[in-house]
Amino acid sequence: MSSTITSEVVDFLLKGRSPPTPISKEAILHIIDGLGLMLAGSRTECTRILKDLVYEERKEGPSTIVGFGLTSSASDAALVNGVSAHADDYDDTQLSTSPDRIYGLLTHPTTPVLAAALAVGEKIGSSGGNLLDAFIAGFEVECKLAETIKPEHYRRGFHSTGTFGAFGACAASALLLGLEEEELRYALGIVASLSSGIRANFGTMTKPLHAGRAASNGVVASMLGMRRFTADKNVLDGKWGFMSILGGGYDADKIVGKMGNPYSIVDPGASIKMYPCGSLGQPSMDAMLEIVVEEHLEPEDVREVRLRAGPNILEPLRYERPVDELQAKFSLQFGLACILVRRRAGLREYTLEFLNSPEMRGAMEKVKMILDPEVASMGTDKMRSIVEVELRDGRVLRKLADTARGTPEKPLKDSEIGDKFRQCAGFVLDEKRVVQVLDLIRDLDMIPDIRQLTLLLRDG
Repeated sequence: MSSTITSEVVDFLLKGRSPPTPISKEAILHIIDGLGLMLAGSRTECTRILKDLVYEERKEGPSTIVGFGLTSSASDAALVNGVSAHADDYDDTQLSTSPDRIYGLLTHPTTPVLAAALAVGEKIGSSGGNLLDAFIAGFEVECKLAETIKPEHYRRGFHSTGTFGAFGACAASALLLGLEEEELRYALGIVASLSSGIRANFGTMTKPLHAGRAASNGVVASMLGMRRFTADKNVLDGKWGFMSILGGGYDADKIVGKMGNPYSIVDPGASIKMYPCGSLGQPSMDAMLEIVVEEHLEPEDVREVRLRAGPNILEPLRYERPVDELQAKFSLQFGLACILVRRRAGLREYTLEFLNSPEMRGAMEKVKMILDPEVASMGTDKMRSIVEVELRDGRVLRKLADTARGTPEKPLKDSEIGDKFRQCAGFVLDEKRVVQVLDLIRDLDMIPDIRQLTLLLRDG
């Protein structure tokens, strides 16, 4: 068969080689982050609604629904766990390697892949090492495809975590199940018709459903492919292929010869979030935090906060007066006001009660969004904005924001990622089990059966 984008993916997955140690070490950090978020996300309303629907007929199965004392089918477990991991919008974000791909807006790469790999791995009794390899492969497929498609895919309103997350989940599942070439091509063909997600649903429960459905779709597609359920064998290519239909084409030089060369998880890397909200606002919130801390500011010291940015930030973060905690995740008025009031913005701040508190409503009234042509002209290769804080004494404090903690430019220490995990997991697990789980993940490649870990991820 001629060399195509589909063939690049298939050939990469069929090589089956274990990635170098630095890649594995980086992957484990993202798995720590992702599993912590699954545990924290299990407490959210959207996850509980979905869990109740899935478990309406008490369909027990081989795979754990993280954070609950329940099991279900691999596809349903992947669905619920994927929603949990993305429910707080606290999961990692893929970075681009070229300016036209809009930095920070490609995918949330860990969630769909990890949710799928965990469910399938538990079903088949995979070793931790095999699960780790499958996670890395799925992460790579998701990231490379998301960057290969023309940027119109995202700009036209598709949510790449839903669309390309499904391919990453399919790749990880297929690797664990040991699909042969024809079966793998069928699986990719199937998942191409299942992948979905539109940005209109940002700020609602359906945004995390994109990630959960991507994980579940990947599991279903791989299992159908294994059973030789037929589909187009070259589905990513050609006039009617996925890349043309959903993005107007692709840039072959971003994937041909590039699968695992280098791995996207280390070059350009992915960001691990410090705030549970849209990635585009994180540099601005860090800049605001620096101003507030450096000047020892209290809310009453501030007359007005102005955020100057281009449409790449202001359009997605569109809720000027959010009505609930989901909209607050896509509101810089909330994020900047939160930093001013609490000097932090974590899971305990992104609540309806805090959103509606008099102190927050008062602080949010001070925050103004300004579409700034000068900032917009700087391009979208960074998440640029200018934060201006006008004080009551007449001074105006100003900072340019273009990156945030947790990005490759400002990486988190392993201990900081561990602290985030403890905070997230602590919503569900007691302290002893939190430590046990964290230790197991750090030694993931040494676990003979992944069920040793998943049993601890149930509530307790």
